[in-house]
Amino acid sequence: MTTNPAPSARERELLELAYEYALTHGLAELSLRPLAAAIGSSPRVLLFLFGSKDGLIRALLARARTDELALLQQLRYDDKPGLDVVARELWTWLAAPERRSLMNLWVEAYGRSLVSPDGPWGDYARSTVDDWLELLQTSQPDGHTAKARARRTAVLALLRGALLDLLATGDLDRTTKAVRQALSD
Repeated sequence: MTTNPAPSARERELLELAYEYALTHGLAELSLRPLAAAIGSSPRVLLFLFGSKDGLIRALLARARTDELALLQQLRYDDKPGLDVVARELWTWLAAPERRSLMNLWVEAYGRSLVSPDGPWGDYARSTVDDWLELLQTSQPDGHTAKARARRTAVLALLRGALLDLLATGDLDRTTKAVRQALSD
């Protein structure tokens, strides 16, 4: 069994810089030359460290997913506070202005994963759905029933839809009110 060596300090540094760049510029039209210039590297170094442009995109998606999974870990509860409580907390996190660039990147990666499933975007959309549904299940005392599965799927659809609306319009007040109303019903 072969294992990948741990990334070097320079690789970690360039990945973080590239991630910051991707949060601002997105990934769809990512070009190595402008990226390398912006982060103080060269296309050749990026190709050496990440193997290819697709390898870099996969590393950037993994880095974005690290932020997402960190949130999910923070929201795990021992006492199962209920789906609506966790959904409201998720919405607060998703809708925070300081996360707009991450959410834009998430939407871009999610969409690309749907239309380019064989590319570096791979199974990103499916994985993120599974991650969020797993978190929502942990908040439900009856999480294994068909009714609970349907409810958490509806809540996830609500959060994703409201997030898309928020990113498109910037209307935090309206989308937050809609989420709160839907969760209180």
